[in-house]
Amino acid sequence: MKIGTKVNLILIIVFLSGILISGIALSKVLEKEAENEVNSKALILMQIANSVRKYTNDRVQPLLLPKVETQQQFIPEAIPSFASREVFENLRKNKEYANFIYKDAFLNPTNWRDKADKFEADIIENFRKAPGLKSTAGFLNISGEKLFYSARPFIIQDKTCLRCHSTPEQAPKSQLVTYGKDNGFGWQLNQVLGSQIVYVPAYEIFTSANRVFLLVIGVMTSIFTTIIIIMNQLLHKTVLQRIKKIAAVAEQVSVGDMNADFGKQPKDEIGDLAEAFNRMKYSLEIAFNMLNNNNKH
Repeated sequence: MKIGTKVNLILIIVFLSGILISGIALSKVLEKEAENEVNSKALILMQIANSVRKYTNDRVQPLLLPKVETQQQFIPEAIPSFASREVFENLRKNKEYANFIYKDAFLNPTNWRDKADKFEADIIENFRKAPGLKSTAGFLNISGEKLFYSARPFIIQDKTCLRCHSTPEQAPKSQLVTYGKDNGFGWQLNQVLGSQIVYVPAYEIFTSANRVFLLVIGVMTSIFTTIIIIMNQLLHKTVLQRIKKIAAVAEQVSVGDMNADFGKQPKDEIGDLAEAFNRMKYSLEIAFNMLNNNNKH
């Protein structure tokens, strides 16, 4: 195996080993970064939902409650949760948030569509057991699909929000006609009643991470290829080409051509080798001359 082949083989082995080790670490880092990015978006969406909820409670509900009291048909637009859900559905029309799913999950909701499933109920219980826990996130599988979720506790801190959820006697009559009086009551201030949860398909995270990963690997491969080409050129010009010339001259000397010359070489290891061959050639010349003189006598 030639020197150039050996050098290239070593470089390739080192590169592949480096790609394998760094690729695994980089993949994990990129996935974590993508997860944090999606989680940040989810938390922002929850803050937007809370802002809509507060606006509806402070500004819209006072205007609609009189109608709710006098009419038999309930007006859902007066409910903050309904308003935040509708705003989120409009937000999902944007491509960036099309795959985000938002849910206000409660253990005892007024509207049964907000009922927490077993997984969501466990999250709510965890928030109740750890009052200092502000958010949680992770992955889960639903019907074979992997989802990323981000959740925050839902706590009522404004007593006006309890008007529809304290007792059936205080709730609007149209609310009782629409939803009945068995669910959504007994809520208390500063108690974890549910959880705001945003779901995102996990492939969103992995696709984003893989896109950056392939870009980084592509750049690293381009840099490595450039280094290989440059090193091969330098190796050929500064080492192999000079060694081949020295070998050719040495071959000429070995068959008795004492006119062959190694030439002037740069002051490096190969230059030292050429100088050693020159000294050896001169020694051979002296030896041949002495031998010829002896033969003449």
